[in-house]
Amino acid sequence: MLGLVLSLGQPVLALDYALDSIKTPDDWFNLDPEENGVMGTSVNKAYELLLKDKTPKQTVVVAVIDSGVDIEHEDLQGKIWVNRDEIPGNGKDDDGNGYVDDVNGWNFIGGKDGRNVSNDTYELTREYVRLKPLYESLSPDDVKRRDRNEYDYWLTIRDEFEETRKEAEMNLQFASTIQDNLKEVARILRSALDKEEIRAEDLRNMQHEDERIVKTAEMVLQLFEQMGTEETTFRDILEGLAAEVDYYSTQVEYAYNPEFDPRYIVGDDPDNYRERHYGNNDVVGPDASHGTHVAGIIAADRHNDLGMRGISDHALIMPVRAVPDGDERDKDVANAIYYAVDNGADIINMSFGKSYSPGKKYVDKAVRYAKRKGVLLIHAAGNSGEEVDRCNNFPNKWVGRRRVAPNWVEVGASSWLEDENLPGSFTNYSGKSVDFFAPGVEVYSTVPGNEYEANSGTSMAAPVVSGITALIMAYYPDLKPSEIREILHQSVYLPEEDMVNKPGDGEEVDFDSLSITGGLVNAYRALKLAQTPED
Repeated sequence: MLGLVLSLGQPVLALDYALDSIKTPDDWFNLDPEENGVMGTSVNKAYELLLKDKTPKQTVVVAVIDSGVDIEHEDLQGKIWVNRDEIPGNGKDDDGNGYVDDVNGWNFIGGKDGRNVSNDTYELTREYVRLKPLYESLSPDDVKRRDRNEYDYWLTIRDEFEETRKEAEMNLQFASTIQDNLKEVARILRSALDKEEIRAEDLRNMQHEDERIVKTAEMVLQLFEQMGTEETTFRDILEGLAAEVDYYSTQVEYAYNPEFDPRYIVGDDPDNYRERHYGNNDVVGPDASHGTHVAGIIAADRHNDLGMRGISDHALIMPVRAVPDGDERDKDVANAIYYAVDNGADIINMSFGKSYSPGKKYVDKAVRYAKRKGVLLIHAAGNSGEEVDRCNNFPNKWVGRRRVAPNWVEVGASSWLEDENLPGSFTNYSGKSVDFFAPGVEVYSTVPGNEYEANSGTSMAAPVVSGITALIMAYYPDLKPSEIREILHQSVYLPEEDMVNKPGDGEEVDFDSLSITGGLVNAYRALKLAQTPED
C-alpha cells in the first residue's frame, strides 16, 4: 500500500483542488488598483471621493436568481426585499400576482407541499433522455429528411453524454481510491510522528527507523510542496480530496444519471412553458451557500463591523430560487426573470449557466420583456476556461440570429494580481461575448449560518458588477440599461500588464483579446462618467 504514494503527485494535481499559496488581501474587490496595488473595483474610493456628500435618489432592487439566499444572515439584515402587499403566512395571494405568500421572493424549484429540489440532472442528460427513444434504434438511412438536423443533434448529444458520464465514473473511482490510500498514509504518518496535524516541516525533519515510512514521508512532502503552503496540513489535503469525491459522486448519482428526475417534487408540467404559477415561497432552500455568497457581494451591510462589506449601500436583494445543484431548467429561468421584473427588480443577477438550452426562445422572450421594462441583466460567463459564443453558453445575450440584448452584461472573472495571472485560470472569455472582467478569485462574502468564506468563480464576478450597477442606479435613476452598460464599458480600468495566461491552456495572450473592452469594471470611473452637470 505504501508504494502507491509514488503515483500520487500528478493524479492529485489532476483533481484540481490546489490550495492557494498566496493570501488574498481582505476586502480586495472593494479596493483601488492604483492606491492599493490590487485589481479591485475602487468601490471604497467612490464612496470616499464621489458619494460622501450625496444623497441617493432611490433604493435599487437586485433580483438574485440562484440556489437560494439565507435571508436571516447577520450581514444581510435590512438588505432583503419585502413584498409590502403580501401578508406573511396567511396562505393567500394578497397582491394577486399569482404567488401565495411571496413575502421575500419566490422558489420555482419547490413544491406546494414545501419540499424542494436540491439536485437535478444536467441539460445534456435531459436531452439524452428526450432524444434516445426517438433515434436510438435508427440508422442514418432510416431518418426522414425533416428529422435530419435533430438526428445529427442526437448523435452529438449521445456521444458527449456517454463520454462525459464515463469520465465522471472513472474520476469518482480514481478519487475514491486515492482518498482511501491517503487516509491510510495519514494514519501511518500520524502514528509515526505522534501528531494529529502534519505539516510539510514535520515531514521534512522526520526521522524513523522504518525506511519505508521515511520514503513515504518524502513522497508525501512532494505532494505538500505541489498542493499547499507551509501552513497546509494533511487534514487540509484530505478535506480537499473529500470535496472532489463528493463532486464526482454527485455527477454520477444525479447530474449524469438518466434515471434521476426530481421534477415530481415541483408538480408542474416541465414541458409547458406557458405555466407560470408553480413552486413555493421558500427562498432559502436546502443549500443557500451559493446564492448567499452572491447576495453578500452585492449588498452586505457596509456599516455594521461584521464579516465583510458589500458593494451597494442602497440595494435590496430579491431572492428567486431557480438553480439546483445541476443545470437550471429554461422554463424556471424564464419564469424567474418574469417574476423579478413584474415585482419591481431593477437588476437581475444570474450566476449560472449551461451548455445546452432547448427552451432558449422562451428565455430570450423573457430577456426581451426585461428590456422593455428597463431591467438590466448581469450574467456570469462560466468557469470552463473556454471561449464562449452564442452557441455554447446559455443563457446569453443573443436573442435572435443578429440581435443582441442591449440590457445584457456578460462578466468574466479576474484576480487581484496585475501580472500574467490577472484572468482567473478557470474563467470563460470572448472578444465578442464577454463585456469585461470583474473580481472573481478568492472573493470573501457571506454564507449561511452567519458565516463567511472566500469563493472563486464568475459567479462571484457577476454580483460585483450587479453591486456597482446598483450603486450607479441609486444615484442616477434616469439612466437606461443600455446607457449604464455603455458607461460600464467606457469606464473600465485598463491594466498595464499586456500579456497574460489565457484561461484554460495558459497560452500567452493579450489581456484585451479576452473581452470586448479589454478591461476591468471600475466603480469610481463609472460613477464619475455617470455624473450629471449639476454634480
